[in-house]
Amino acid sequence: MSAELGEAGGDDTYYRMSKEMEEVVFETKGLYPNVDFYAASVYHYLGIPTDLFTPVFSVSRMSGWTAHVIEQHADNRLIRPDSEYIGETDQKWKPIEER
Repeated sequence: MSAELGEAGGDDTYYRMSKEMEEVVFETKGLYPNVDFYAASVYHYLGIPTDLFTPVFSVSRMSGWTAHVIEQHADNRLIRPDSEYIGETDQKWKPIEER
């Protein structure tokens, strides 16, 4: 959608920057973007002011978040997605002032 909107508006700069960031992160870290990665460029192309990006993002997800809360209260348990941490362990924490 970002590519299409940029092309339709005659300026795909934000799409191209996002695409380049996606490629660099994949090449250096092997990570794919999440489903919302291109949201900022789409919002820009739609003419939504930058200050409203976070509120628009949040409002669009409120019904889903609310549904999760209702489901959790109905079953009296916290629903968490399954995940397994595979990163480094036993690392030392360093105060921000010393970093």
